Amino acid sequence: MKNLIFATGLAVGLLCQLLSPIPSHASSLRETPLVKAVKRAQTAVVNIHTEKSSDESNSIFGTTSRGKINGMGTGIVLDERGYVVTNNHVIAGVDSLEVSLCDSSRYSAHVVAFDRAHDLAIIKIDGNPKLDVMTIGTSSDLMVGETVIAVGNAFGYVHTVTSGIISSLSRDVEVNEEQQYRNLIQTDASINPGNSGGPLLNLDGEVIGINVAIRAGAQRIGFAIPIDDAREQIARLMSVETLEQKYHGLLTRDVKTPDSLQLIVDNVKSGSPSESAGFQNGDVIVRIGQNQIEDRVDLERSLLGLRTTDNIPILIRRGSDEQELMLTLSRLSARQFASGVETPSSSAAQPVAFNGSDCWDVLGMQLEEMTGNSKKRLSPRYRGGMQVVSVRPGSPAAANGIRQGDVLVGLHVWETVNTENIDYVLDHPQLKTFNPLKFFILRNGETLYGHLNLTGTQATASR
Repeated sequence: MKNLIFATGLAVGLLCQLLSPIPSHASSLRETPLVKAVKRAQTAVVNIHTEKSSDESNSIFGTTSRGKINGMGTGIVLDERGYVVTNNHVIAGVDSLEVSLCDSSRYSAHVVAFDRAHDLAIIKIDGNPKLDVMTIGTSSDLMVGETVIAVGNAFGYVHTVTSGIISSLSRDVEVNEEQQYRNLIQTDASINPGNSGGPLLNLDGEVIGINVAIRAGAQRIGFAIPIDDAREQIARLMSVETLEQKYHGLLTRDVKTPDSLQLIVDNVKSGSPSESAGFQNGDVIVRIGQNQIEDRVDLERSLLGLRTTDNIPILIRRGSDEQELMLTLSRLSARQFASGVETPSSSAAQPVAFNGSDCWDVLGMQLEEMTGNSKKRLSPRYRGGMQVVSVRPGSPAAANGIRQGDVLVGLHVWETVNTENIDYVLDHPQLKTFNPLKFFILRNGETLYGHLNLTGTQATASR
């Protein structure tokens, strides 16, 4: 045991030396590409600390126990305002979130959006600290055998650095009956509980994967989501349409090669703000405001928080020429929504009953907005919800076991905080393509989900 303690202490000591600034007299041979890569990336890595009740499902790496469970994970800074990507299993069902930075500062955080199927989530750090953004690489040119680096909150040892190689590519991994992954990077860089959501870096200090899982009972068999795959889902989770119900009308395509990262306009929707701004198919989006644009995540995050009255300067390249276009977002509903930052209710407003015929006819539910003290019963991951007041017998809601007293917190990829959210989904021109419509409800502190079959309902037939 003494030898084990000594070895662990020695490892921690070496780690501290690795993360410490290089003295001016240090030999250039000591400042290896690996050291430079860590120095470049470490300030854009956050350590995530969670707490949740033991009666909710634990993370992939966790164990169950009575009372409260303290969890851990890692995140990658996507935006200097505090938007961070991590794994969904890190934040699933948590009661509270806290993050710590490389300088040991600590902040509370909340969940903005999540995707169970792809095991990704976006959280936002409260307090609006000015953060460094992770340098993005590409997973399009990865080589088996190349050196990679993992940085993360391993077993609660914050900013732990490990290194190894890419062991294999395109691995399909099934963790359990509910979670499967496709096209993962396999690495022998040590990944431990707490590394989930953290970066897998190349020797240029660019993130090329998001660490997600380990092989139980094995040694040095870990897996990461390729960054190109992850960024496609992150862009959807961070879209201004999803988070703020604002509209630009650009359909874009990421082009990622070892030499360049580009965002190309594939289509401009007719009648959209982008058509009015003068965008054309084939345009390359170079910069929005002061933000350089490399992919659709950059596009969406650059538009978050902007008003529909703002004229947004966007630099594009068309052929061999560059020009600046001015874009003004439009609203997708009658009410403008916040960026996902949860704020205390300033007044105890009375609940508003939602008796819309579409909701009753299509879904079979009468809903009521949750306000004031009623919101406090919800997990911090949700900004609010719509309480089920009654369920129509024989309706899709009844067929899926939705009960009076349940709280509807999501439909398809959108949150359901108020009546405008419900209207937006039911009036969506692509509602038929959502069928069956996925729903998320809260019941006794547990998040449940299912699919509402809209076939044959009155409103669906008319759309």
